[in-house]
Order: sequence, then C-alpha cells, then structure tokens
Amino acid sequence: MSMFSTESVIGVIGAGTMGAGIAQVAAKAGHPVLLFDAAEGAAARGREGVEKGLQKLVTRGKMTAEDVTALVNRIQVITSLEEMAPAALVLEAIVERLDVKQSVFGQLEEICSEQTVLATNTSSISVTAIGSTLKRPQNLVGMHFFNPAPIMKLVEVISGLDTKPEIADAIFDLSASWGKKPVHAKSTPGFIVNRVARPFYAEGFRICQEGGADTATIDAVIREAGGFRMGPFELTDLIGHDVNYAVTSSVFAAYYNDQRFLPSLIQLELVNAGHFGRKTGKGFYNYAEGAEKPDPQTAALVTKPTSVTVEGELGVAESLVAQFEAAGIEVVRTDGDGRIQVGDATLMLTNGQFTTVRATEISNRNLIHFDLALDYAQASRVALAPADKADAKAIEQAVGLFQAAGKSVSVIDDIPGMIVMRTLAMLANEGFDAVNQQVCNEEAVDIAMQGGVNYPRGPISWANAVGLARILNVLRNLGASYGEDRYRPSPLLLRKVAGGRQS
Repeated sequence: MSMFSTESVIGVIGAGTMGAGIAQVAAKAGHPVLLFDAAEGAAARGREGVEKGLQKLVTRGKMTAEDVTALVNRIQVITSLEEMAPAALVLEAIVERLDVKQSVFGQLEEICSEQTVLATNTSSISVTAIGSTLKRPQNLVGMHFFNPAPIMKLVEVISGLDTKPEIADAIFDLSASWGKKPVHAKSTPGFIVNRVARPFYAEGFRICQEGGADTATIDAVIREAGGFRMGPFELTDLIGHDVNYAVTSSVFAAYYNDQRFLPSLIQLELVNAGHFGRKTGKGFYNYAEGAEKPDPQTAALVTKPTSVTVEGELGVAESLVAQFEAAGIEVVRTDGDGRIQVGDATLMLTNGQFTTVRATEISNRNLIHFDLALDYAQASRVALAPADKADAKAIEQAVGLFQAAGKSVSVIDDIPGMIVMRTLAMLANEGFDAVNQQVCNEEAVDIAMQGGVNYPRGPISWANAVGLARILNVLRNLGASYGEDRYRPSPLLLRKVAGGRQS
C-alpha cells in the first residue's frame, strides 16, 4: 500500500519560483497544498504567480478556466509554520544554507506528526548533514526538482545516510504519480545532474581558452552536430555565471579538488567583471539592445567531389555513406581501418589525439579529423580539424564532401578530441564514475541527464552507441595529450571494455 494518496496534504515552504512551481505540481496531481513563506505576502504572490502562469495555458487552449480555478483553490496560503501540522509531506525550497534548513526542519518535527516525511529541494547541501541535527533523520529525504518545476520531468530522490529506504521509495512513487521521472541517488556532492554535467561546460570553456574554436562556433557545433538545445556559452549566459561558477567551485571543493571538476579561469574572469550573462546584459555574448550575436565559423561553399573511397567500416559515422551517395558522389568501398579518402584528403573520426600527432604516426600529412555527431543523418553541421601540415587543397576537398552531404562545415584548430567527441567522452566517463561510486545506476544517469538538463540522449546510452572501446581510447589519448589526471578513465569503463561490452 502506498504511503501517500491524493488526500495526503502536501506542505511547501518557500514560495519563490521553485517552491511555487512545486506547489503547482502537487496541486495539479490533486493534493491539498499548504504554501508558506517567511517573507510577508510572498506565499500569496507565489500563488498568484501560479494562477497567472496557468491563465496563459487557458489562452492557448491547453487548460480550461475551471481546471485552473480548481487547481489554484487546492493551494492554501498559510501564515505560520504551525499550520503545517496536517501535512503528510513537507518540502522546503528555501535559501541554500545548512543552518536555516536544519532550523526549519527542527521546528517541523515539533509541529508535524512522527510519520510526516520531510523533504529538501537542496541542489548542493548534503541531505545527511541536514538530517544530522534532527530527531528523526530517517524521515528526511532529498526531493530535488529542476527549474521550471512544472515542466522539467526529473526529480532526484536523494537518500542521506539515515534515510529509511521505504521513505525514499515512497517519494519515488509519489514523484512518478505526479508525472515526473524520478531517479534514486545517494547524498553525494552534486547528486547526479550537477556532478555529471560539469564537463559539458568545462570542456567547452577549455577548447575556447586554448583557441580551438570561438564561442559561437563551439555552441553551434554542440547544437547542430551534438543535438543539444544550447551550447555551453549560451547556456551559462542563461544560467548566470555567478551561479554556474559557484556550483562548479562547490563540487570541486567537495571532491577535495579533484581535477575533473576544476573551475574555468575564463569563467572566473566574467564573474570578476560582473558579467554574469543575460541578467547583466553581458557574458560570453553581448545582450545590449542592437548587439549582434557573432556567427559561427562556417566554410565558404566549394565544389563537391565526384568520388570518394571509404576504407573499412565507419562505425557510428556509417550513415554518411548513404548521404554521399544521395548527393550523387560515387562511393568506392574497400577494406581498411575506417577512413574516408577524398582527393588528397584522408578523413578519420577524432580519436582524442591531436590530428597533427596522428598524422605523423601514420605518415599522412593530409589527415583531417572530423567530429562526432549525435546522428550524422540529422546533423546540419560538422567540425573538421586538419593536421598542421595539411595543404589547402586537401582541406577544401574535405569541406566540399561534407557540404555535398548537406552540412555546414566549421574548420577548427587542431585540438584533441575536438568538440562533441571530447564533451561526450567526459560526460559518459563522469556518469560511469557516479555508478562506480554507488551514487546511482546507469539508467538513472541517462534519465537524469535527459530529464534534468534536456540532453538529447543519455551519455551512457550514447557512449554505448559510439562504442565504449572508442570512448576509452579518446579518454586515454586526451590524457596523453594533456598529461593530466582530469582525463583518467573511470574504473567501471575500463572494466566494461575489458569485459567486451560494446553496446
């Protein structure tokens, strides 16, 4: 039998964007909701905000006026914590301060019944630490929603050291009944999403810092080849650099300065300047009125080749062959190690090395690496990284080939792992490490990254599609290129590749 029903009263403390959004989710699921905020009038404003937001859905024909009225009427504004007494679950979405959260939960333990479940929406504070001062820490659980709560599907259900498994399971089931996609995780720094997402920003920043490509080009490649909704520079401008840098710094400190989570100096410069992104009018991009957003580096149109030789299987890039043929290019297939020969150019999927280093190893000055795409058939852009000694004609032939396949082409500087490939390799590696450290299971990583931050595909599922041996090779080559611990492969990835799991 379930611990909660639609008759169960849900208490929400904090009526800001997040708290009000959670109250809306619970009320929509049919629960009576008690909404409290310590700031005078804030709870009433939160409820009004919910109503205003829902009216837009009425205008668009997504909800009826009667449904909105019924939903809003289920949210009762209360003016004191004592009125939380009937709640079966009380969830706080207040300031990220350990002492404040401990104090509020301590008061709730005196007010509510011994069976009341207490939940925290914290994104960065240890659930174990919050529970350490409580009489009933077994009743405390993390219930981490993502902004905006009514829209984002993910709820991270976080168990502290003392959380009863039945409580975590009940919150998991409740979240699912609210139309959410819940995942179980242990209370560790960053939980799943804020930990696994770090490389999405970090690798983009690093490529830019090292002159691999400019911000607009990196963002375009991540979107148009990688399938992400936004690139790292657009996204952090939206989040706010003060917020994003603080999260990275807190995860870095919490993991005892593990180099994987090293904050970025170029982001720190923006924070120091007060350029926090959209909210201040300037970040990586300028948001002043009339300011033009820079265009990504895109190669000019060149003549398409008449024929191309594909040596061996292209693996994840195999669908390119059909695209070349559809463009009227003659494709000759031969045995080989998975490369494309077009005119003087040799094209190979990046393996995490500098193209120049690999070109020297295989004695081929006209080697050009191409980047990973989520789906080469759908991708509207591809990045190319020529070896330093590649001649202009070979580069032009490579550009013409991908343009014939319907892609915009960004020729970037020679940087290990390029853009999409190194980003995915690091995201997947971090996902495997979270699993290896017993934070969650593989499925939870993929659900969390798709449901919490809108990734086009779960990083572990995507890495399996690319081939785990290839991902491991990319990480090893990144490690050799940089000589840094940051790129060390997760022990779980090593184990899976050794065990022969490729999909």
